[in-house]
Amino acid sequence: MRHSVILAGGSGTRLWPMSRRSSPKQLLPFIQGRSLLSLAFDRLEGLVPAARRWVCANDAHRGAILSDLRGLAPERYLGEPEGRDTLAALAYASAVIGREDPGATIAVLTADHLIEPADAFRRILATGFEVAESAAPTLVTFGVVPTHPATGFGYLRLGAPLDGGARVVLEFREKPDAATAARWVGEGPESFLWNSGMFVWKASVFLDCVQRYEPSVAQGAAKVAAAWGGQDFPSTIASTYPGLKKTSVDFGVMERASRDSAVTVAAVPMTLSWKDIGSWPAYAEICPHDAAGNAIAAEKTLLVDTAGSLVASSDPEHLIAVLGCDDLVVVHTPTATLVCRKDRAEDLKKLQALAAERFAQRYV
Repeated sequence: MRHSVILAGGSGTRLWPMSRRSSPKQLLPFIQGRSLLSLAFDRLEGLVPAARRWVCANDAHRGAILSDLRGLAPERYLGEPEGRDTLAALAYASAVIGREDPGATIAVLTADHLIEPADAFRRILATGFEVAESAAPTLVTFGVVPTHPATGFGYLRLGAPLDGGARVVLEFREKPDAATAARWVGEGPESFLWNSGMFVWKASVFLDCVQRYEPSVAQGAAKVAAAWGGQDFPSTIASTYPGLKKTSVDFGVMERASRDSAVTVAAVPMTLSWKDIGSWPAYAEICPHDAAGNAIAAEKTLLVDTAGSLVASSDPEHLIAVLGCDDLVVVHTPTATLVCRKDRAEDLKKLQALAAERFAQRYV
């Protein structure tokens, strides 16, 4: 049967100070009063039944996520005692789902993407399921057709065509510099796509790959899955999960699988609106704009001789006033206010880390 798992464990440090440990970005009501996580969950309507939709996230956010996702059954929440990156999360999820349904095919989605239109996405995801369910062992990823030479995304280098409009993935490329990105995008979508970080695979095929490439992770995930639903599960995951290797699924499995003759890595192209809401400039793209190109995400603003800036506030009664400033990010919360140049927004992780160092957990 077809299942889905939404990864909702990101910390959202580049959306600080609004995104924090206690309220990460995927739970913030960013999009017309709704969270990115709830949009991702509902995007599956009509394709994967709610009873087979899973969420993997930090166990500390269980209550908040179950409150946000009324359609998520509590037994479909895969709680992590701590974050160990995406390989551990997906080995854990695939092992648990595969134990319940040995023939499971799993769509892996993220909680911080805005994808429109939803019906086009569902058609593309259905194609991904069909490719993954083919006779040959296949891991499917989804490649976004580039709209510009982005340096903030990884890229997929494509090879031969496959059934269903998919393409063989020859290579995963890391985030490039500007010149390299321009060259890749110039070669066209027949050669390079953006790496979306979404996948479809049979649980058995993926776990076989984890066993070959990272056997200790496979063994740990199998141990956790064997205890799933039993009295020993809390102690088993608490003692096992923190010891799993911390690495991404791209490094741990997908890159190796693209060089492995025993498995095919396929990319299904996505021609639609896909936005990774991972930074303030990315968030600004989806906000209403005034005549001067300012992105507005606050109820009360006063912007004079100001252009190309983002202003955001979590307090509907707080006034943000900006005079004579261009290309800024101004974000107000009850306990912290951020002001930075828009071209430095990608460095926000450093500032958030410094806040944690100086003030412990008070502001992060």
